[in-house]
Amino acid sequence: MSEATGTEEAGGAEAEWLRLHPRTVLVRVVLFAGVLTGAALPIAFGLAGDRPLWQAFAWVAAGVALVLAADLVTETVRFRRTRYRVGPERVELHTGLLVVQRRSLARERVRSADLSANPVQRVFGLVKVRVGTGEHTAGGESTLELDLVTRAEGERLRHELLARAAEPSADPDGDDALAALDPRWIRYAPVSFLAPALGGAAVGAVLQVSEWFGAQGKVIHWIGDRFQDVSVAWMIVDLVFLATVIGAVGALGLWVEMWWNYRLEREPGGTLRVARGLFTARSVSLEERRLRGIELVQPLGVRLCGAARLDAVATGLAQDDGDKHADLKNLLPAVDRATADRVAALVLREPEPPTGAPLTAHPRAARTRRVRWALWSVLPLVALLALLGLLLTPVLLYVAGGCAVVLTPIAVLFALDAYRGLGHGISGAYLVTRSGTLRRATVALQRSGVIGWTVKQTYFQRKAGVLTLTATTAAGAGAYDIPDADTTEALTFAATAVPDLLAPFLEPVRGEREAGIERVTGAP
Repeated sequence: MSEATGTEEAGGAEAEWLRLHPRTVLVRVVLFAGVLTGAALPIAFGLAGDRPLWQAFAWVAAGVALVLAADLVTETVRFRRTRYRVGPERVELHTGLLVVQRRSLARERVRSADLSANPVQRVFGLVKVRVGTGEHTAGGESTLELDLVTRAEGERLRHELLARAAEPSADPDGDDALAALDPRWIRYAPVSFLAPALGGAAVGAVLQVSEWFGAQGKVIHWIGDRFQDVSVAWMIVDLVFLATVIGAVGALGLWVEMWWNYRLEREPGGTLRVARGLFTARSVSLEERRLRGIELVQPLGVRLCGAARLDAVATGLAQDDGDKHADLKNLLPAVDRATADRVAALVLREPEPPTGAPLTAHPRAARTRRVRWALWSVLPLVALLALLGLLLTPVLLYVAGGCAVVLTPIAVLFALDAYRGLGHGISGAYLVTRSGTLRRATVALQRSGVIGWTVKQTYFQRKAGVLTLTATTAAGAGAYDIPDADTTEALTFAATAVPDLLAPFLEPVRGEREAGIERVTGAP
């Protein structure tokens, strides 16, 4: 059955069943062969022992060939038993070996049709199409995947499934590109938290591979010989620096892979599309009617460089298959703050970016609470070291004193920075909240998207005259906090931002009842 055949006949006739592309079998076998080869190498070296190495490799190669032959048969049967069709009302997928699975999505509920292709799939000209409704169900029935079809077929399906009544272009000149790759953005890659993580992973990989070959001890001794004339402290500093450099290089490479050919555009019908990727190409679509706001994220290193990234706050993104597709919400990599604010305004169709709106500062009690938390976070470590010093060796007393001298000011600086990051306000149709220090996030949430308020006030917050106000929504993380805000001001803010929700709880102030003035008074 040919893929080039149309899926619907004129006059609304039933759609024709289509098959995946025949090269799907070859692609899946090639990918499985790569996984088997990676697993077979350490097994072969482990089996070598006293016998010749070639003999161990021969046995492992025979096993790999047998498994690949079985996989080839399995994938061929799967290909022949898989078919799909896009009808006037439903998208259907039938697949399965022993048990046939029948998946069906109503076309009117389809909200995304995303394309992706890893390097092997791109070599064969194929893509994976992931169709979703933007809903979360326990059985995982909100998505179906066509693995694999040609790129032309994938694009045809994407346009057909996301076809909506065309809306006016945001740009009078007809260019709907909201952002495109600027190579200068790569300078923010090494300052992300990913760099040290990649450095640590690289060190761990070297030790693991050397253990497979029985050479881990030699590697450790070789490193020790390189630093035999250096003190232990300087050796640790040098190794950490080397791991950081390796991590920074890895972060640069990963950034190129993830964001090369990046383009954010608005398509007719009100769909945002993010296309990116060097080796693994990705195309993610997001209906604007699912969009409830924007989250401007600033990890510490990125923020110190005056940069930020943009994530979408939309229904159906945070719940889709857990963390497997967490990058679906990424709209913009780390860029300079001015560019991030400009793109946020374009995405939200606002004349001014809500993420740059002036915010109400939180009371000094919030600062006091954070400084107190910072001091209490240092105290247990210092106390433990001091106790061990009294019981074991006086050296630990000096270590405890050093930790107190070094960690206390650092903790206080983080506490003060966390306080300066607190803020909330209203910008047009959006409620804006900001918090965090290691990961500062500024969220602009549609006021119409707030479905509830949660007010939390502990005993210590009540004594300090502050509370935590949480805006509940069906999009993004589901809830966004405004921590340690002034009690009266926070409740008044909630009533102003979304009047209908708190109207039944508003208490008219004496003397203003006749004037129709209502205020929020007292604690919740």
